[in-house]
Amino acid sequence: MRAAFVVLALALLPVLAFGAEPPSWAFPVTQAGLAPSTDDGGPKHVPGSTKTYTQAQIDDNFSVPDWFPEEHPPMPPVVAHGSGNTVFACAKCHLVSGLGHPESAGLAGLPAAYFLRQLADFKSGARKGSGRMTTISQALSEEDARAAAAWFAGLKPQPWVTLTETASVPKSYVGEGNMRVPSPAGGTEPLGNRIIELPQDPVRARSRDPHSGFVAYVPNGSIAKGRTLVVTGGSGKTIPCAICHGPALKGLGEVPSIAGRSPIYIFRQLYDIQTGVRTGAWTELMQGVVAHLNEDDMLAISAYVASREP
Repeated sequence: MRAAFVVLALALLPVLAFGAEPPSWAFPVTQAGLAPSTDDGGPKHVPGSTKTYTQAQIDDNFSVPDWFPEEHPPMPPVVAHGSGNTVFACAKCHLVSGLGHPESAGLAGLPAAYFLRQLADFKSGARKGSGRMTTISQALSEEDARAAAAWFAGLKPQPWVTLTETASVPKSYVGEGNMRVPSPAGGTEPLGNRIIELPQDPVRARSRDPHSGFVAYVPNGSIAKGRTLVVTGGSGKTIPCAICHGPALKGLGEVPSIAGRSPIYIFRQLYDIQTGVRTGAWTELMQGVVAHLNEDDMLAISAYVASREP
């Protein structure tokens, strides 16, 4: 019966979704040459830390800046330094807090079994969309994978993204590392049907400061619309999220928490599942959830989910 349901759900997926161009706001790509470098090569500081690092050290893929080492358990070598010439330090993208940036995933508190399953899906090709994670998963040892999974599972999720409903948003561009930042020239522009996530402090974000989060701008009314879809299913348009993710959306067993996560990241996952970029044994359970959603629905769901306490 379950297999029949999944086949039906796949058959009902919007036909155009598979041929459509992914929305650029949700899949940012670095726009080179839009802002000159202001790095003078000197030591960098972040508020509240006694540590100093140069920007070159901060940008090192195999040694992460640990501004507040007292705030987390000792990192496994793979998390702090990676492995070999291919496996980057996990905390380089996902931070020593595990909270990540909009262009990467928040890993804090993810069930270890779920974490390992995602690595397996990247390795097999069932989950696409991140060439870097595919390469890393293929070179990662089982021992390092389990060490990283256990370490991130032990971190406590924290509030990281502040949601703002609005009709206009600061002008921005996609800088180094695919992170969107405010335009140096300032100004605003219509938000339209987009989610725009910007760092609270671009300098601290580039320094990988785990105390400096993000602001997510979402269209007016999107949180309320998302609540209807998440809580009730929207009169049969989708399936209430609490069935699998729990009444507070904080996860059940191996099913991950989705509350308080980056809304642009949540949107990407819904979009990738609907368009077949993200598959896998457990992901098929999401096919029925996304089958009848359009991009505005996915945006609203992402906004509401992100507004919940992590």
